[in-house]
Amino acid sequence: MQRSSLRELAVLFLKLGTLSFGGPAAHIALMEEEVVKRRRWLSHEYFLDLLGATNLIPGPNSSEMAIHIGFVRAGLPGLIVAGVCFISPAVIISLLLAHFYVRYGSIPQVGHFVWGIRSGVIAVILAALFRLAKPLVKNRFVAAVSIAVFVLNLCHVDEIILLIVAGIVGLLWGIRDRITHRTLPLFLAAILPIAVGTARTAGTGGTPPGPTIFSLGLFFLKIGSILYGSGYVLVAFLQGGLVDARHWLAQTQLLDAIAVGQFTPGPVLSTATFIGYIILGVPGAAAATVGIFLPSFVFVLLTGRFVPRLRKLPASAGFLDGVNAASLGLMLSVCITLGAATLSGFGSWIIFLVAAVVVVRWSFHAGWIIGGAALAGWIFSMFGIVS
Repeated sequence: MQRSSLRELAVLFLKLGTLSFGGPAAHIALMEEEVVKRRRWLSHEYFLDLLGATNLIPGPNSSEMAIHIGFVRAGLPGLIVAGVCFISPAVIISLLLAHFYVRYGSIPQVGHFVWGIRSGVIAVILAALFRLAKPLVKNRFVAAVSIAVFVLNLCHVDEIILLIVAGIVGLLWGIRDRITHRTLPLFLAAILPIAVGTARTAGTGGTPPGPTIFSLGLFFLKIGSILYGSGYVLVAFLQGGLVDARHWLAQTQLLDAIAVGQFTPGPVLSTATFIGYIILGVPGAAAATVGIFLPSFVFVLLTGRFVPRLRKLPASAGFLDGVNAASLGLMLSVCITLGAATLSGFGSWIIFLVAAVVVVRWSFHAGWIIGGAALAGWIFSMFGIVS
């Protein structure tokens, strides 16, 4: 595989970090278009293997995908460059908004742009999902697992449980010829408890006298090390740890911070930058940012070399097939959920349908689709057509 220069990685992931609105599914859709479809740096299968690997380790999936791609293309320097460049735009924007918020007590109103962007993002995600699923749906096992995960996730079954169970099912499917009636019950008895186990953090025994750089960084380091699932899981950690237990943050400040994370590009975990600045200024923003993102770099560095080897073993290949199938089902579920929340009126449906036709018929770059959707949202608002 031809390696990429650090400059290529920096330019690409700075662009992706600046244009990646709409959450992890949209970020991954943009990456798939750039590194699989346009540059052909990775195959569809390898891209999905990396996506499956990110789903099995804590941290933000889209950031870890950027880090993985950088590692594959340029080793350890590429890992650092791709990850930092993808995260930086969101961190810088969040820092500027936090300064504005602390000084004036409010955040800019950009709602008309945001709902236009979100409508266009649904079309981008669907197009990426179609491209990723096309080479795999001929496999009946993958199709069946994807559909099952999609339905169960819509019924609010936890994403992590679905991923692990799908991986176990895929593993069993991959070694089905070797499984005997005696070994199967023993295997299931040993491994199934892992699928249903959940990690819970213990509450703190008392309220600290006040935040310090160390305690703030340690709090976000812990979150980055154990956070699975969507951005809504992050909200639960912040509510319990910063608002209820430590009282470092007011409820209204948390809600404003989450709002900022929703309409800034890049990973939603850049919310940590905003919160860190509110609590302890620039040093607090730096501590929170490093704390929440550092584990992702470490996890990818530890696991990145093993992903290609997993395909060579029937058991691990089956496990990855199951996780990949589950990832497709989760992407579709996220798309449906976002669509139900976003496509609520005439204007949003028009933007979505036009974006879908453009991205499917002419294969326009997703960045143009997102920019056009934002402009359309603003224009519609000028004529009183909103949401």
